[in-house]
Amino acid sequence: MTPLFDAHNHLHDPGLRDSLEKVTADMRSAGIRRCVVNGTSEDDWPHVLELARKFPDLILPSLGLHPWKVASRTPAWHRKLVQIVTSAGRPVFLGECGLDRWKEGFDLDDQRNVFTLQLELATRLNLPLSVHCLRAWGPLLEILRTHSLPSRGFLLHSYGGAPDLVNELVSLGAYFSFSGPTLATERQKNRDALQQIPLERLLCETDAPEMLPPSRFRIHEIRDRENRDLNHPANLPSIVEGVAHLLGHVPMTFASILERNFHAFFGPF
Repeated sequence: MTPLFDAHNHLHDPGLRDSLEKVTADMRSAGIRRCVVNGTSEDDWPHVLELARKFPDLILPSLGLHPWKVASRTPAWHRKLVQIVTSAGRPVFLGECGLDRWKEGFDLDDQRNVFTLQLELATRLNLPLSVHCLRAWGPLLEILRTHSLPSRGFLLHSYGGAPDLVNELVSLGAYFSFSGPTLATERQKNRDALQQIPLERLLCETDAPEMLPPSRFRIHEIRDRENRDLNHPANLPSIVEGVAHLLGHVPMTFASILERNFHAFFGPF
């Protein structure tokens, strides 16, 4: 079985954490060798770190301040983040962070300031950085064009930007990960963008428990306490296979390419 690598999920989410032993067993049975678990606020950073301690051979921790959580940050958030990533004793990545104009009621200037601080930290330490962007590609590009960037590049997770942005983003150092909704037939813009990505800059993710793939790609089902369907992280094999078919690649060969790209961006760890 070709090993698989999930470039972005939220395994610490309570909907998954409640069934953690079975979830992680399912992931291992599905051939998932490593996953990057992304914290989004000061409140969940300790949960991510604890999971990484509990499953050191599976989980790579990543901590950031998500644009939806910017308003609830404490004055010490940046100092705490710097302290964690510089003294953890093992690699700790940065993100999920970024810009969002899709969800209303958030101060974009405040988001810019918070994102820029995380970008500068990633650049100074040359850490992998997972970037969220929704309907804010102009402001994001302005920051990327005018700031120093990590020499290893940066990851645009669940890429939803236009196909015609890809070439400039590649020139700036972007990697791009795609999640299950790309496989939906109505997601033509995502599919068109996927076709533009250089193969060596491509990754796959689940973004579990979010980003449910179309029903035919759900190998595993899981529900939260309110009986809502969640995206199980062990759905990664079907996502990888589906993306491979969209690109015209043999799934096993494509999985080997993703493994190489994962190590190129996130490694060594």
